Order: sequence, then C-alpha cells, then structure tokens
Amino acid sequence: MSDVPANAPTAPPTVEPSLHRVMGPWLLLLFIVGDILGTGIYALTGQVARQVGGVVWLPFVVAFVVALITAFSYLELVTKYPRAAGAALYTHKAFGIHFITFIVAFAVMCSGITSASTASRAFAANMAHAFNLDLSGGMGITAIGLIFMGLVAVVNFRGVGESVKANVVLTCVELTGLLIIIVIGLWAIGLGQGDVSRVTQFRTVDGSMFWPVIAATTLAFFAMVGFEDSVNMAEECKDPTRHFPKVLLIGLFITGTIYVLVSISAITLVPPERLGEGETPLLQVVQAGAPGFPLWIFGFITMFAVANSALINMLMASRLVYGMSREHVLPPALGRVHAGRRTPYIAIGFTTLLAFALITFVGEVPALGGTTALLLLCVFTVVNIAVLVLRRDPVGHEHFRTPTILPVLGAICCAFLAGPWTGRDPVQYRVAGVLIGIGVVLWIVTTVVNRMTGVKPGEPDAEGMGHKGPVN
Repeated sequence: MSDVPANAPTAPPTVEPSLHRVMGPWLLLLFIVGDILGTGIYALTGQVARQVGGVVWLPFVVAFVVALITAFSYLELVTKYPRAAGAALYTHKAFGIHFITFIVAFAVMCSGITSASTASRAFAANMAHAFNLDLSGGMGITAIGLIFMGLVAVVNFRGVGESVKANVVLTCVELTGLLIIIVIGLWAIGLGQGDVSRVTQFRTVDGSMFWPVIAATTLAFFAMVGFEDSVNMAEECKDPTRHFPKVLLIGLFITGTIYVLVSISAITLVPPERLGEGETPLLQVVQAGAPGFPLWIFGFITMFAVANSALINMLMASRLVYGMSREHVLPPALGRVHAGRRTPYIAIGFTTLLAFALITFVGEVPALGGTTALLLLCVFTVVNIAVLVLRRDPVGHEHFRTPTILPVLGAICCAFLAGPWTGRDPVQYRVAGVLIGIGVVLWIVTTVVNRMTGVKPGEPDAEGMGHKGPVN
C-alpha cells in the first residue's frame, strides 16, 4: 500500500518544450538558398562538363525540373503535416510500416553525411589550390578534409543557434562567389573573350546525346538537393502553411537561374576537357576570365561556401539519428543530450565518424556527390508515391495541393534516375549499400532490445525523427 495520502496533489506531467517559431519568410529563404547552393556547383561543374561537353547547363536544367516536380509533392505534405520529421513522417503516415520508415529516415541521414563528406573534400582541394599547398598523393587533401569535418562537429556540438547564424553568413559568402563567376563570365563575353559557341556543343556516345545528358544529370542532381532539408524546419517557421509554398519555389528558381548562368560562364571561358580536370573547376574559370583577380580570395570564398553545405547537412544528419533513437528505432545511447550544450553529442559523434570513414576510404568528390544524389532520388521516389497515398487522409485545415500528374511524373523520373541504366558509377551503389547496411544492423539490434524490454517504436514527429525541443 502506498504511503502517499489520497488527497495529495499529483505532479503535473512533464511536457517537452516546443520549438521556437523564429523563422520568417526571409530567414527561411536564406536557409533554402544556402542549403541548395554550395558544393554541387562549386565542385561538380567540371565533372558534368566531362560527361556532356559544352552543354554543361542542360543537366542542371533537367535536374532543376525533376527537383521542382518533387518540391511540389513536399509542399503538399509539409503544409498538410507541418511537423519536423519530413520524409520519415510522410512515409510512416502513408505506409505505416516502421522498417520502411526507418530505411527512408536513415537514407536521408546518410545523404547528409555523404554530402558533407563531398564538401570536406572540395574544401580541402580549394584550400590547396588557393594557397599553393603541395599536397601530392591525395593524403594531404584527405587530412585537411578530416580536420575540417572535426571543426564542423565542434560547431554542431555548440548548438543550432550558432549553426543558423553561421548559415546566414556562409550563404552570403557562397552567393558572392557565384556572382563573381557570373560577372567574370558576362564581362569576358562582352569583351569578346572565350568561346560562347561551346554552350551548344554536345559530347555524344555512339551518336546519342540522350544518355550522356542523363548520366550528367545524375551528378548535377546533387547540386539541386537541399530543399528537402527545409521541411525539417517546419515547426520553427512562423507560418509554414502560408510561407512554405512561395518561399520554396522562389528559392528553387533563384538557385536554378544562378546555376545556369554559372555553367554558361564556366564553359565559355574554359574548354570542357580542362574544366573536368581536378576538383576545383570554378578556380579555373577565375584564372581564365580574370587573371588579375587574386586567386586566394576566390579560393577563400569557395572554402566557406562548401563549408556551409557541410554544416547544414551534418546538423540535419545528427538530429535525425537523435530522433530515431528517441523513437526506439536506433540504440538509445544515440539519443543522449549533453547537459550543458543541450545537443545530441553521441549522435554528432556517430555521424562524424561515418563522415571520417567516407572521406578516408571513398575520397573522390564524384563518388560521394553521386551517392548523395542516389540516396535522395530513392527517397524522393517514395515521397512522390506517399503524396498520392495520403490523398485519402484528410486533415482539418487548408493546405497546398499539387496537381496529381506531378507526383506521378516525379516518382517515375526519380526512380529512372536512380537506376543503373543511367551509367551511374557502381561504387555509388556499394557506398550506399554499406551505409544502409550499417543502419539495418543497428535497427535489428534495437528491435531485439525493444522486444526484450517491451518497448514499441513511436510515430516520427516533432518529438521523434526530427528536431526536438530540448536539442539546441
């Protein structure tokens, strides 16, 4: 029998604090533009040119169209379910199978880590070229990449407040770098320099232009991803249902326009064969179009531009791991929060270790960037299907509704671009398979522990596979 008196007051239930709604339309736009811009255009323009020749802008346009179609699906879902879990939440609501939800969430997390690893390699390569560092053999690039990723982990550990502030500054830096390329290109074209006719020249394979463009699009798609991260900020936006559609579409059109102009400037000034050499294509454009421009300044800008991609993606990846742990689909240790910084320090350490492994053992930027695109194309296929399935789940508020044809086209296009028939490097499938395999092993271990302790995994939401109140 309890010794507590019958009339004793009961303690109120502990309620987790909700997230602060601090992001208005302008801050959201900066977040979206900053997340999309960065490593893709800075590091992979040359690799795209190697695939298609002078029409380097075309794969970026195709990637933009596919991303735009999928963005409409995200807009319907984020305004219908304005919560922080993104693709994991939509998958769970559509199919109700925890393992499928886990695979989608873990794939999104892995895409963030591969994207950040790509950025770290690009950071190191641009640093070496800008400051004339002799890093022969590639080990130096790897070492700098590892140090850089360690610094990203430190910023991530300090908290999301510092990370968002850093994102605003770095977004302005990366925009400045791309505007410099555009101005240099237009200035050179106006003076009659370079070769504008290259922008219509195709590199064909067996007389076909279609497959080279498709192969290049699988790489260029890496430059257009990032918008999907913004749905994880839904609960930190002041009015997501009203602001998201307009802001996301504006952000996509801004970045798409910038990419096309940068591509045209680059190919006008540098032949595609030369542009495809190394991991610093835009530095070559500056050298060719403005030889008097201090190269170290642009190298410095590029370093901080790709740093933004790494910071945002590692922030997202660690929070997803934390959320999955709190929902009992990953080991509980990954959900621990540091008492002082109130950040998921074990999840940050876990995602950073995976990034270290990718930087060390995979290395090359095209392989890492292509793996990011592969993982997200698979996720986008599921999200486009989820939109159609969830049409039978009405909600009690007005929300954006995309024309039915768009998610159908989005699912077909994303599934097609994820397939091996596109000429995708097989190493990308191997890297993706290893990463997902690690997740499946962790999921199996967690499932066994859950059954032994009688714990059931919960639905992903603001207090699950996304950002959670006490985590800064």
